[in-house]
Order: sequence, then structure tokens, then C-alpha cells
Amino acid sequence: MDTAAGAQESRPAMQIATQLAVFLENKPGTFAAVCQALADAKINIYALTVSDTVDHAVVRMVVSDTEKAIHLFGEHGVLVVENDVLMIEADNKPGVLVDIAAKMARAKVNIEYAYLSGSPRSKKALIVIRANNAQKAFKALS
Repeated sequence: MDTAAGAQESRPAMQIATQLAVFLENKPGTFAAVCQALADAKINIYALTVSDTVDHAVVRMVVSDTEKAIHLFGEHGVLVVENDVLMIEADNKPGVLVDIAAKMARAKVNIEYAYLSGSPRSKKALIVIRANNAQKAFKALS
């Protein structure tokens, strides 16, 4: 059965996006200050993950205005690293991530890390994948 609805369901909406990795002091209030600065600049955070180490935290995020965010962080002396990631809006159901990972494996694309979120009641989930080759990953999933 090859219906339009079936074709749409098996092909998630996807784009290559710029992810910012922001290195912050690991102390109370630092993350709140970053979120406040982004909100004040009217920059929306689409995806976010925070990893901590002993002396700093790495905040990885995809935002609505990458250039403005980079400029904002630069003004405050915050180290920012840019990376290409796949941002995928997919059905929020079992097996979706298996399908994505298997297609990337067949294309010999390594997933370096991923993070995702979907509300239990939401029909869609947002998946962010950092692959060793974003262009090749995009092609494998298209």
C-alpha cells in the first residue's frame, strides 16, 4: 500500500541545522543567565541538552537565530563551537529511532550522539543527531 499518508509517515521532516555547544561554568545561576539572555534577545531554543563535568557544563542547543546567539555569547566571553546536526521531526512511536539508526548504519554513517524529546501525548518527536557526516546522513534518511 503506497498512499500519500503512508509515504509521509515513513519520511520524517528533516533539516541540517547548526548546533551551538556552549561551555559554561558549572555553578548555580549560570544556565538561568544564558536562558535569560536568549529570551531577552527573542531567540527561541528548539532543542537542548546539558552535560556536566567537574568544572564546566556543555550546553548543546539548536536555536531560532544562530548568528545572533553566537554574537550574544561572544559579547559575554562565552566559548561557542558550531556543529552541523540533523534535526528530525518524526512520528512519536516505537521503532522510529531504530529505522533512522539502521538507515544510517547501512550508509556507514556513525552517530556520535543524539538527543530527543516527545511529550507522551504528542504525535511528533524532535530528534537531534550529531553524525560524523551530516550530508551523508541526510542523504541516507531522505
